[in-house]
Amino acid sequence: MVEYRKKQAQQPGNDGEPIASEESMELKNKLGLEGVEFQYEEERISKQKAKRLYDEHILDSFEVGTYAGLQAIHQWLFEDIYDFAGQTRKLNLAKGGFRFASAIYLDQALCQISDMPQGTFDQILAKYIEMNIAHPFLEGNGRATRIWLDAMLKKEIGKVINWAEVDREDYLAAMERSPVKDTEIKVLLQAALTDETENRAVFMHGIDASYRYEGYSRYRTEEV
Repeated sequence: MVEYRKKQAQQPGNDGEPIASEESMELKNKLGLEGVEFQYEEERISKQKAKRLYDEHILDSFEVGTYAGLQAIHQWLFEDIYDFAGQTRKLNLAKGGFRFASAIYLDQALCQISDMPQGTFDQILAKYIEMNIAHPFLEGNGRATRIWLDAMLKKEIGKVINWAEVDREDYLAAMERSPVKDTEIKVLLQAALTDETENRAVFMHGIDASYRYEGYSRYRTEEV
């Protein structure tokens, strides 16, 4: 059982099961730290691991576009920080009033997402949006899934996203609306595509941008 503290009361969902809010959970970590001190270390350690994904070609060994591949990315990034790294959540989860996929249906949903086509940009983005709705982990979903997205784009269409060119507020707003209308996020990310798939700086700046979307900006990936 994953241990966490509830800063606010959980609210029951339509299925009667409690829903944990991302904003109100404080998850137990392996570092024994809390608050800002933990946030800084979580960022530093996971950015070190992200850098090694590229420099040691570890990402190339993972499946592309499957949930197993996403699990491998998540476990690699967070295995030194959380016991649940790479593990599918068993709790219902919500953020900003939006409830992610119900935990009792999550395994089925993840199999269906893995089987979705990924041969074109539109298909890849549709798959990415569905994985965001699934939100399979208790923490670190966005950071892991953006790496997963770029791996699909690189393999299938020979491009990646230059995340440094994607405005944080525009991205977050577009992703929030994507379950209802995906045009905005597709236009935003398509405009930031680059064929510099082997450019190390693009990858490193992309990790920094990805972390900045989630409020992590103390360290530069290149320097950790």
